[in-house]
Amino acid sequence: MQLNQIKAAITGGASGLGFTLAQTLIGHGAQVTLLDVQDEKGAAAVAELGSKARFLRTDVTDEAGVAQSMKSAFEQMQGLNLVVNCAGILGAGRVLGRTGSMPLSQFETTVRVNLVGSFNVSKAGAELMQNNAAGDDGERGLIVNTASVAAFEGQIGQAAYAASKGGIVSMTLPMARELARFGIRVVTVAPGIFLTPMAGGMPPEVKASLEAMVPFPARLGEPSEFADAVCFIAQNRYMNGTTMRLDGAVRLQAK
Repeated sequence: MQLNQIKAAITGGASGLGFTLAQTLIGHGAQVTLLDVQDEKGAAAVAELGSKARFLRTDVTDEAGVAQSMKSAFEQMQGLNLVVNCAGILGAGRVLGRTGSMPLSQFETTVRVNLVGSFNVSKAGAELMQNNAAGDDGERGLIVNTASVAAFEGQIGQAAYAASKGGIVSMTLPMARELARFGIRVVTVAPGIFLTPMAGGMPPEVKASLEAMVPFPARLGEPSEFADAVCFIAQNRYMNGTTMRLDGAVRLQAK
C-alpha cells in the first residue's frame, strides 16, 4: 500500500497517537478522517491538518453511529483503505480497592470502549473495504488496532484495561484469517509507555521512574514512533495477523 494512496479513518484521531498518525500520513500525501468524541479538539485538529483532513464526531461504542461515520468517511474521501483504532480509555482501578470492589460498570465501560469499540470500527471498515479494487497481491485494505503491553504484563490496577487490550490481541489473528479472502489485513500494535495526553501532567519524578523502566532507549515512546510503525505496516503487505510490540524492550512490573 503506497502511503500517498491511503484514505484512512482514525479513531481517537483528535489527539495523541491518532493525531500524530494523521499528521504523518498527510505528510506523505494521504487523506484522513478523524473519528472522535471531542468536538473542539476535532475541529482544531482539522484546522491544523488542512484540506486533506476531516472530522466526524463518533462514539465507537455506538454500532449504528460508527457505521454511519464510516460510510460518510468513505463518501467524503471517495474511498477507504486503512482503518486505525486509536480510541481508548485507561479504566484504572483495583478489583478490590480501599473503598470496596470495582463496580462492574467500570469494567464494562473499559471493555466496551477499548475492545467492543475496536470491533465495531473494524467490521464497519471491512464491510466497505471488501469492495475496493484489488491492488498488489490482491490487497483491498488494512485494519490496524492499538493494544498495549499491558495485554501481556498488566499491572496491579489494570485488570479492566489489560482485559480490554488482551481481547484486541486475541481477535487479531482470527480476524486476519477471516478477512484474508477479501484481501484485508489485520495487524495490532502494542505500545509500551508513550508520551501521550493519557500520560500528560505527570510529576517529573513519576516520568523519570517510568523512563528508568525502559531498557533502551531509556525514555517514553514518542507518538511519531507509533506513526512510523503504522506506516511500515501499511507498506509491508507480509505483515498480517500479528501483534507488534513497540516498547523499548520494557516488561511491566507488578506495580
